[in-house]
Amino acid sequence: MTNPTSSTEHVSYLVIGAGLSGAAAAWRLAQSGADVVVVERDVPASHLGSSHGSARIFRYAYADPFYVDLVVRARSSWDELESASGRRLITPSGSLDFGSVRDPRGLADALGTVGVPHELLSRTDAENRWPQLRFDTEVLWHADAGVIDAESAVHAMLDLACAAGAELRTGWEAASVRRASTGYTVTSTTGAAVTAGQVIVAAGGWLPALLADLDIPSGFRAALPSFEVRQENAFHFPYRAAEDGGATAADERTSWPTFIYKGDDIQMYSLPGGRDADFAGQKIAEYNGGRTIGSAREQDGVIDPQNRERVRGFVGEFVPGLETTPYAEATCLFTNVPRDDMIIDRAEGITILSPCSGQGAKFAPLLGELVYDLVAGSGRSGERFRADGQRFAEAAR
Repeated sequence: MTNPTSSTEHVSYLVIGAGLSGAAAAWRLAQSGADVVVVERDVPASHLGSSHGSARIFRYAYADPFYVDLVVRARSSWDELESASGRRLITPSGSLDFGSVRDPRGLADALGTVGVPHELLSRTDAENRWPQLRFDTEVLWHADAGVIDAESAVHAMLDLACAAGAELRTGWEAASVRRASTGYTVTSTTGAAVTAGQVIVAAGGWLPALLADLDIPSGFRAALPSFEVRQENAFHFPYRAAEDGGATAADERTSWPTFIYKGDDIQMYSLPGGRDADFAGQKIAEYNGGRTIGSAREQDGVIDPQNRERVRGFVGEFVPGLETTPYAEATCLFTNVPRDDMIIDRAEGITILSPCSGQGAKFAPLLGELVYDLVAGSGRSGERFRADGQRFAEAAR
């Protein structure tokens, strides 16, 4: 790791952002033998971004077989990353899906199409197996899901990238990307500059604030979707003591699954909290329950008390194995686009990498492969991730 120099230098690829997406891109690009510089406004896996902490869900359950298959591909990339880094980055837990809108039976059909092992259970059978939970519909169970250590994954990919020759620069906030005679000049807020043949923008929730200063063609700018950034709220609820019908925290570290609930009025997700909250409880949050902000620059880290009460009410109704008062809480960032697809697209020498809508973590190491395919000219990342002018309906804003 070095400090930026005062003179302009030239590299083949410059990656903006050292979260999961940027780290993955840097790893795969450096692995190819290219010279790569990664610039990060703070530190890798910063708590001001979307890749911090030790608890993200890895799951296969999607209604669209395209995405189920993509998770299968991502699992192979995770296996490669764990082997290359010598670190366990996904802890097995299994995952449950229930709720009328979540449609467990439809998810089961999609998993079956791709060949992912799963079970479709009745409410009674599910409650007998997981007495710490309550269900209001059929329940999908797939055992191969787990919990991603996001922060460790970022460092693992950056370590491998740097071992392959990449350079990481922290405290280096990109302010603009302008066309130059040999590519693009990326200038920081302090005036430091690097010229790169190609630039990969993996800025997460900071992307909307940077877009105006990206020198991209007007047609591509018009085709970019609306990016919505939300400051989400996450809560950690303690496991009930064994004498209260629960189990000890040590037992629960390995016996609680992740789950996603989508009902008519509320959508929740939960996973073991990991070291983020001393392994003492479950992390539970309402999907897209936080307030909308213009970009990550506007986050204030203040918990929404009404959101807290909605989550507490859900815990009281559906999670009897937990106390109903959180012992830890934090905010995090979601960046959404209208169709919930990831955006991986390129105009001339600038690539936008935005794995949106709270789903990017599970695909992290695969994202680097998709970016490499795109910038190397093969185009195998596919049309599904192209920018195509998606807009949020004004009535829903």
